[in-house]
Amino acid sequence: MERFFCAGAARDRGDPIIGTAPYGLVWVLIEYRGGWPVNGFDGLDLPPGVKALLFASAQAVRARVLLIRRHGRRRHEGPKRWAVLRYEGSGAHRQQWGTWSRDEDLAEVARALGTPGEPGAPGEPGLPPVVLVCAHGRHDTCCAVRGRPVGRALNERWPDLVWECTHVGGDRFAANIVVAPDGVYYGGLDAGSSVEVVGEHLAGRIHAEHLRGYTDLPPPQQAAVAALLGRFGPAGRHDYTVAGTSRVGTHWLIRIIGHQPRPTAYDVEVRAYRAPPHQLTCHGPAMSSAAVHEATSIRIV
Repeated sequence: MERFFCAGAARDRGDPIIGTAPYGLVWVLIEYRGGWPVNGFDGLDLPPGVKALLFASAQAVRARVLLIRRHGRRRHEGPKRWAVLRYEGSGAHRQQWGTWSRDEDLAEVARALGTPGEPGAPGEPGLPPVVLVCAHGRHDTCCAVRGRPVGRALNERWPDLVWECTHVGGDRFAANIVVAPDGVYYGGLDAGSSVEVVGEHLAGRIHAEHLRGYTDLPPPQQAAVAALLGRFGPAGRHDYTVAGTSRVGTHWLIRIIGHQPRPTAYDVEVRAYRAPPHQLTCHGPAMSSAAVHEATSIRIV
């Protein structure tokens, strides 16, 4: 029997990728150089008190906790790193970085979650975004098979920005990239396309192709913004602002203000439906029906 790969099956079906970015405004990154448990941070053998403190602090601000490592598991000496990254709608980055050697040092992460962090505008020296490549093979085979070549290619180009990470969601869209704290998900990438996509992102040009969505927006709004990027070309992370959303049944009408080159209002209609049931992950044989959000019209107001 031929082995099943969820990402290959999704590409063969043409599964829509737009509107699939999960919500997230705060990311906790913990460098862990050993083997990653199947359930990531939850599976680490840490002192119960430290683990409970960090988990409660992350839950309080709805933070996503990811284990990270540099590509290739190359040997590193010295303390491991941790970070708390926060997205703000204004475009400011807030990042806090620290190191840990003993498990008890991770209590500092909980304290960092209770403070704002260092501000900085996108692209400001010293506060570049972090590029996370899902390569969590124990969680899903495709994350390793497709993610690690992408991690290698990006590491060769931007070694200081790129980390491999544990599960970010959407195994069938591997290879997946999250740019944080920008809060932008990309998927369906390979080594070549990932370098192009990340290069454009760092230059302030987000394209509709390979875009899963923005993590501060719900799926219908993600689909609406992506439709404008597809129609009018790449734009910066904050060049479009959602001004209003109304819903009638399975349809949304979303008002978006574009800020470049001059303010323009758009009404984007989005419909939602369920795709036929399929096996959506390599390790989960159960059939599931994914939600799809599709922009059906764009009108300049």
